[in-house]
Formats: sequence, C-alpha cells, structure tokens
Amino acid sequence: MGETRDLKGPSGVPGGYQERASRVAGAVLWSRTMQPSARPVLPDGCTDLIWSAGRLLVAGPDTGPQSVGGVPAGTPFVGLRFAPGQGPAVFGVPARELRDRRVPLADLWPAGRVRELTERLAAAGEPGGAGGIGRLLEEAAAARLREGTGDDGRTAAVAAALARGHPVAEVARAVALSERQLHRLSLDAFGYGPKTLTRVLRLVRALDLARSGMPYAQVAARAGYADQAHLAREVKSLAGAPMGVLLTPG
Repeated sequence: MGETRDLKGPSGVPGGYQERASRVAGAVLWSRTMQPSARPVLPDGCTDLIWSAGRLLVAGPDTGPQSVGGVPAGTPFVGLRFAPGQGPAVFGVPARELRDRRVPLADLWPAGRVRELTERLAAAGEPGGAGGIGRLLEEAAAARLREGTGDDGRTAAVAAALARGHPVAEVARAVALSERQLHRLSLDAFGYGPKTLTRVLRLVRALDLARSGMPYAQVAARAGYADQAHLAREVKSLAGAPMGVLLTPG
C-alpha cells in the first residue's frame, strides 16, 4: 500500500483542531488546520478516514508519535476517527495491516467507489465549517458498516475492559477466549496486542487528565500507573516526549 503524509486526528496540543460526535455511532468527526509548529500525532488506538487536498487517506493505529513534518501550514483536513476496533469493518482489512501507516483509501476500497466519493467531496468545497464534507464521510462509512457482517459486541467489550485496566487473562475469560485467541482478535481489531492497547488507552486517559490541570501524581494514580515515575516512562516511550512538553501550547 502506498506511503503518504503522517496525518491523523489531533496532535498533543490541538491547535486549529475541532471535533464533534459523529452520526456514525462510536466515531468522532474532526477538522484541523495545520499550524506552523504542529506537534507529532500521538497514539490513540484509533483509525481515521481523512480528506485533504483532494485526497482520501486512511490513518492506521499508531504505536508511537507520527511526525507531520512537510505539511504546509494552513493545510485543512477533515477526518472521521473510528473507535478502537471499529476501523476494520469500515476499511475491510485487519487493523494490523494499517498499523503505523498512512495509505490511500483507493488501496482498500474499489476504485470506482473511491472515485465517486472523491468527486462528491471535491464538489463540496474546502472545509470551512466542514459540514458537507463531514456528512459525506459519515455517509460513506455508514454504508460500509451496513454492508458488513456486524459484530457480536466482543471487540467493544475487550476495548472497554482494557481501557479500565483489567488484566489480560481476566479480559480473555470474560469474553470466553484463551489469551492466545484474545491476542489474535486484538491484532485484527485494534492493530496490536491487548497489552499494547492497554498502554495506549492508558496514555490517552493520562493526557486527558493532565490537560485538565490535574497534578501528575494524581494523574498517575487515576490513570492506572504504578507511580509518577511509571507515568513519566510510559509517556516518553509512547509519545516520544515528556508530559510537560506535550502539554505546552505550540
């Protein structure tokens, strides 16, 4: 699949970024104007369908910070961000095939379908309020979800349990799987194994708490880290920078 720009959802500090709940259950519709000093995009366990500069891109689940270098300031983007485990039903491939990748939608969907959607998006104009463009992205994703075989709720249950910090063995028992089966399910649904997903979702939780002004020691306790030093190590490992840098406007 083709290589493209490293772009996905909000970066550590969302300058020029807005979002709202999508009409597609579980998804978030966002728009972003690239800032002169945009921070790298951080792992969140999600996949995104992105429209920008006449192109439709798919952003897979990340395992580390993704640079947005080379994207001109002022470049507008509109994206539909899918909850962990939701992307494979939309894009038609296991999430592990998209891990740490940015690829053209045409590599995943039939060419005619992508061409038609691209033409409709181009006719909708540039994303000022992103209303028309966002609606078209939502309609395309909803159509794909209707065509799918559906989900028995197991994937969502796994993501929710891991987000709450439940041990992998306990989660496997709760969904009637062996740990090996849970690992395979997680690779296909989320792009990485359950332990990595737990780390990523814990990072998302920690960043949200820290942005609210909560002291780091309290963030560590609330997000499920052993202590503040554990929080610092994990943030540096997954986000590539200390918490203080990630929270500094820029």
